[in-house]
Amino acid sequence: MEQGGKTVYGAAVGILMLETQFPRIHGDMGNALTWDFPVHYRVVRGATPDLVVRNDPTQLVDLFIEAGRDLVAMGCDGITTNCGFLALIQDQVKAALGVPVATSSLMQVPMVQALLPTGKRVGVLTISKETLTPAHLRAAGAPEDTPVGGTDGLRCFTGDILGDAAAIDFEACRLDMIDGARALVADNPDLGAIVLECTNMVPYARDLRRVTGLPVFSIHSFVTWFQAGLMPRRYDLELDGPRW
Repeated sequence: MEQGGKTVYGAAVGILMLETQFPRIHGDMGNALTWDFPVHYRVVRGATPDLVVRNDPTQLVDLFIEAGRDLVAMGCDGITTNCGFLALIQDQVKAALGVPVATSSLMQVPMVQALLPTGKRVGVLTISKETLTPAHLRAAGAPEDTPVGGTDGLRCFTGDILGDAAAIDFEACRLDMIDGARALVADNPDLGAIVLECTNMVPYARDLRRVTGLPVFSIHSFVTWFQAGLMPRRYDLELDGPRW
C-alpha cells in the first residue's frame, strides 16, 4: 500500500523564476532541458531581473513565498530560485515554506572554500558587481571579503539579461564571461575556484574552466547536489558480476 499526500510525483525540485522574456538557451536554469531530472517551475509575477539585482529583493519576499507555497503544495520537496541575489530572502523563504530552500548559487562559496588547499580562495563572478554587496555574501554564508568580479560594462551579457532583451547575442555573452573571469583571476592570483552567481552563466562554465584552469561551480552544480539529497538514487542490493 503506497501513501499519497501530494498532487505531482517524480519531480522533487521546484524553481521560482523571475518574470522575463529573454531567450534561455540549453544550460540556462530556465530551460527545462538543462536538467537531467524533472523539475517544476513557477513564475513570480512582478519580480523582474532589474528589481531583484539592482534594487531590494526583500520587498518582493511575499511574492516568492506565495509562489513557493504553490510549488510545495503541488509536490515539491525543495525549492530553489533563478537569481543569486535572492540570498537576501533565504531565511524568510525557508521559514515560511517548511522545506529545504536553496535560493542562491552563492551558498556554495563556503562549501567550495572547504575543498581548497591553504592559501587559496573562492572568487565569485556576478552579473552585477556594482550591486552585489557584503550583505548578499553574508546572507549566503560566504565571507564578506570574498573576491568578486563582474560582467558589468562589457558587450551585452549584463545589459541584455537585466534589461530583459527580446533577443540576445550569446556568442558575445560568452566573450563577456571569458573577459570577466580572466579579469577576476588577474586581480586575485590566489584564487583556487570560481562560483558563478548568476543562473544564466551556466552555459559558459566549461569555457571558464578552460581559460582559467580553475574549477567552476554554478547553480547547475548546486541544484544537482540539492536534488541528489531530495531524491537519492536507488541501488540494487546485489552484485552485477559475482565471482563464484
